[in-house]
Amino acid sequence: MKIQVDGRKARGEKRREEIIAAALRVIERDGVAGVTHRTVAAEAGVPTASTTYHFSSLDDLLIATLISCARDMATEVYWMIDRARSRGSRGAEEVAGLLAEALGPSRGRTMAEYELYLLAARKPELRPAARRWLDVLTSMVRHDDEVAFRVFLAGIDGLLIQGLIDDEPPSAEELRPVVDYLLKPR
Repeated sequence: MKIQVDGRKARGEKRREEIIAAALRVIERDGVAGVTHRTVAAEAGVPTASTTYHFSSLDDLLIATLISCARDMATEVYWMIDRARSRGSRGAEEVAGLLAEALGPSRGRTMAEYELYLLAARKPELRPAARRWLDVLTSMVRHDDEVAFRVFLAGIDGLLIQGLIDDEPPSAEELRPVVDYLLKPR
């Protein structure tokens, strides 16, 4: 039996993902305040009607963008934790390297993700999406100590936020001692 694939549905989902990616690029460049249906449509190279078709309100678009970021961030942190556990001190070196990447070359995206994340403090309708990354991580990562796991995640958040307000992004070498400390068994 051959399964039929609805091409329109697949194209619609692809267009929706392109619009979400464009919204994130607008946030990287202009902040959340720069997000309008028109600016996102221009960034995505689609008619404004496409953005309003897929996302009837800007909050819907921001929620979808936040959920997409949460999924990506959870996957990234999952692999970071997995590497750290399997490689011991070499894992801490890799985690510090990933954080330095997030604060250096990928700084714009990291800032956009946190700006969206913090927007949930002002917009209650975004809070479930903001909490989602923690829920996803908790379900993905096997951990024996819930408190130690939450401390690790809070420490990573803190390092990233502090790094974003530094004039110069910290290097992996500067981050390494803190990451070592966060990964110590308790």
